[in-house]
Amino acid sequence: MPLIYVVEDDVSIREIEMIALKNSNYMVQGFDRAADFYARMNEILPDLILLDIMLPDESGYDIVRKLRKSSKTARIPVIMVTAKTTEMDLVKGLDDGADDYIKKPFSVMELLSRVRALLRRSQEEAPKLLQVGGITLDHDRHIVTAAGRQIELTYKEYELLRYLMLNEGIVLSRDTIMLFVWGTDYEGESRTVDMHIKTLRQKLGECGSLIGTVRNVGYVISEEKGQ
Repeated sequence: MPLIYVVEDDVSIREIEMIALKNSNYMVQGFDRAADFYARMNEILPDLILLDIMLPDESGYDIVRKLRKSSKTARIPVIMVTAKTTEMDLVKGLDDGADDYIKKPFSVMELLSRVRALLRRSQEEAPKLLQVGGITLDHDRHIVTAAGRQIELTYKEYELLRYLMLNEGIVLSRDTIMLFVWGTDYEGESRTVDMHIKTLRQKLGECGSLIGTVRNVGYVISEEKGQ
């Protein structure tokens, strides 16, 4: 279930976008200014961003340039939603790093179509072969090996490991993991993450120590062995 951030200061437009996306089974969070958006980006990275150009505290052009300069956010798909209609305005957005744009006013069907197309393209580009230390995950073949031996994982254990490996070196909170692997951020279910991490470590054997625990926060996988 992809997570989409809507950065739009016009309340009515933001609500239209968010309702349409939620009704299409996307997880959505909205922001009316860049500062709140940046704060949330430090906690959870989305799968796609809908970005208005005219925001009260920063231009959408500046935001997308910053996203493309960071290795953590450079590949996140961005659709710019703009009332600007000149060719130069649209070209500027794309040159700054946006993947697509939608002109206001827009139809909900057009919005959803562009979101689906961009998510599909970005998911196809996601790395298929991941390796951290002695752990290798081949997503095309759905095979995981640890220290050279093949590991049998449940579906959720596999998705959990892949999510950790896709974010190598990044500390992921329990709520973030719940949101992306189980599709919910219900705090009472965080124990589920702990139990799956425990069994995942056991199955990975000596490589299980690559999954580190960050006290009171969550988990991280890296070649520097955790605790």
